[in-house]
Amino acid sequence: MTYVTPSLNLLTPDQIHQVHQQSLDILSTTGIRVDSARALELFAKSSCRIENNNQVFIGKDLVTWALSAAPSSVDVYDRSGGHRFTLGGESQESTRFGIGVTNLHFQDPMTDRVVPFNFEHMEKATRLGHVLEQFDVISTPGIAQDLSPDSADLYSSLAMMANTTKPLVLLVSEYKCFEPVLELLETLQGDLAQNPFVIPYFNPITPLVLNEETVDKIMATVQRGIPFIYNNYGMSGATTPITPGATLALLNAELIAGIVFSQIVKEGTPIIAGSLPAGFDMKNMMSVYTPHTTLLNLGCAEIMRHYDIPHSGTSGSGPGWGPDLISGGAFWMNHLTSIIGKVGLAPFVGGNFDSLAFSPAAVVYANEIIRQSRIFSQGFSIDADHVDTGEIKAMGSAGNYLAAPSTGRRFRDFRFENSVWPEYTLDQWQKNQCPRAGELLREHTRQLLKTAIPPKDHDDLMEKGNRFISGLTI
Repeated sequence: MTYVTPSLNLLTPDQIHQVHQQSLDILSTTGIRVDSARALELFAKSSCRIENNNQVFIGKDLVTWALSAAPSSVDVYDRSGGHRFTLGGESQESTRFGIGVTNLHFQDPMTDRVVPFNFEHMEKATRLGHVLEQFDVISTPGIAQDLSPDSADLYSSLAMMANTTKPLVLLVSEYKCFEPVLELLETLQGDLAQNPFVIPYFNPITPLVLNEETVDKIMATVQRGIPFIYNNYGMSGATTPITPGATLALLNAELIAGIVFSQIVKEGTPIIAGSLPAGFDMKNMMSVYTPHTTLLNLGCAEIMRHYDIPHSGTSGSGPGWGPDLISGGAFWMNHLTSIIGKVGLAPFVGGNFDSLAFSPAAVVYANEIIRQSRIFSQGFSIDADHVDTGEIKAMGSAGNYLAAPSTGRRFRDFRFENSVWPEYTLDQWQKNQCPRAGELLREHTRQLLKTAIPPKDHDDLMEKGNRFISGLTI
């Protein structure tokens, strides 16, 4: 069947080559600072030049080897062992989305009132992500403020696992908790590498620092054979150069360094790489997301596609004040361009105020935007079965296609229904007291939160997990 489908490309092959050469120049002349003795030893054994005890310079040949050694795709499973999707490679079908990430506050879906994020919110957010069909993964939605920092990551990871069977993108805030969290999940699930449903997420420090915490987490993950996400976060004009082109070259150099490190730790290590580019608002002293940062996200995705490396990028979270026009615009720009571009995974949907507050209503809003964007990306057919010129001839000029055979066969396929808002005519809208779209969205979100139930093994997992955590000494 012949389909016409929309696609979005930013960089030409020559431009990708140019950015790659700029990144190689950064790695060979500026280098990266490495704060881990174990990592420095591995870089030295790989013939990297090291100056001033911790400045590592990476050559072109090592980069070429690492890019060819890293797997081109990563298979992701659910907790039940079923294959959910593939990131990267020829079998990847579309951008995958997840909710999150590590918000400090929770926004009430009915009032937008902001309160500290707590353990109950972790369970509610995870269950919401579980029932919304357009979300493929659950990323850590917040940091529970009502738990001790020494154990919050353990209880939060347990809550995520017990309240969904979807794959998890795991962010562990407390360094000392990272390996105990993996041990907890192994105790409850078994070998995490066999059918990986947990993907740890790591950030280096921009600009050009591979910090010791990140190194230790990577090595613990590689030892277990689990794929991981390596995303950098840069703010143009603050932690990266102010021009988009220079930001892209620097962030890409950091990603190459992370890919190289993953492969010298263990050749063939599965890594998912990408950038979370932002600007820096000097007036308010905070990050800001703009059309340029969306372009940088798309450019990074295209370069990772060129490298044949699975990609993870931005998710449109940040600028909104709730489920409002601000967040809606950011969601549409990010999600639609991601899907018709080359973005692999957009794991962090639903944060407002620069991802400080998790908004369930914004997540539900984004779910509908993702659904419509995916329908848009499917395009339409122009083959003979869908373009019946004989029928057009039979109808003639000024014909009425309501009774046409093709209409009878296909009218159900063309009916468009919204998952949040009813299809009111003007009369129906007035008869229902002229409701506002935001009010209906909030009520729909409230009902989803009220009716979302955990998987059947929730209580059993929580009991076993709590027993394991109580026996730990961190």
